[in-house]
Amino acid sequence: MIGEFALIRRFFTRPQHATGPEVAMGIGDDCALLQLAPGMQWAVSTDMLVEGLHFFADINPHALGHKALAVNLSDLAACGARPVGFTLALALPAADEAWLGAFSRGLLALADAHACALVGGDTTRGPLNICITVFGEVPVGAALLRSGARPGDDIYVSGTLGDAHLGLQALQGHLQLPDAVLAHCRARLERPTPRIALGIALRGIASAAADVSDGLLGDLGHILERSNVGATVDTRLATELLGCRSVWAGRASAGAPMPESVLQSVLSGGDDYELVFTANPSERTAVQGAAHQAWVPVTRIGQIEAAPGLRVLGQDGAPLHSRFASFDHFAST
Repeated sequence: MIGEFALIRRFFTRPQHATGPEVAMGIGDDCALLQLAPGMQWAVSTDMLVEGLHFFADINPHALGHKALAVNLSDLAACGARPVGFTLALALPAADEAWLGAFSRGLLALADAHACALVGGDTTRGPLNICITVFGEVPVGAALLRSGARPGDDIYVSGTLGDAHLGLQALQGHLQLPDAVLAHCRARLERPTPRIALGIALRGIASAAADVSDGLLGDLGHILERSNVGATVDTRLATELLGCRSVWAGRASAGAPMPESVLQSVLSGGDDYELVFTANPSERTAVQGAAHQAWVPVTRIGQIEAAPGLRVLGQDGAPLHSRFASFDHFAST
């Protein structure tokens, strides 16, 4: 049986040369020591993943390691921050060396891809629970915030939405998907791609941003609340947002509207970890340039308005009155 400190040394300790100049001291002392370059400020975020709530018990541990860090990096992306380092607090029911090896490889592969050093944390025995705090840097005054949207701004979403939720529904037995579609949707659910490059490229272009973790309408709602504005979202534009269009395309005549069950996944499914952001219409060329630079498509889906509230137009152009609720850990059921 491997002990706690041997576990940390074997699976999570990195050589000092693997860290950037911002990390003066990483794992090995009571505290990590981080330092910022002049003119920069920290962006800090924490996310927790709990077995049975955020992931299935039989998830591939390599995928779980990836997702645990990816959901935190997505928060940095939403602020336009460059990753620097992170801490890992890990509760384990047992020190399973095979599981730990796969988990740490998935975690650290994504960390290395973004030059984000593991600088500390804690391990303990208990129900499987993963808590990561991530640190990024952004020039003073350049962070993308939820509070900057203004009436007349365009609303954009990166990548595609709904695939992760459709995968979750299939894995829970609520619908059936073709094998290839299920594989795509499961990968989107378990191995999300944090849009770090896009967030950085949108500095000085986007007026507000948030990551889409709990559902598009809910996370857009956070921007509206913080910016004291309203918005209209046109679902006729949202048909471009579904990555696995084969779920519904071809099942009806050409030009048929997206089924409400699929639209539900697109608008409020959650677990997409894309960016929803706003920008002045004068920045449309710059937005597309940032998307091209980051190698990720963006779709314009609506407009910010002065009148409070969120209005959703259905695929016939009429107001959509169906209730699309985003995920809330403490909402009544």
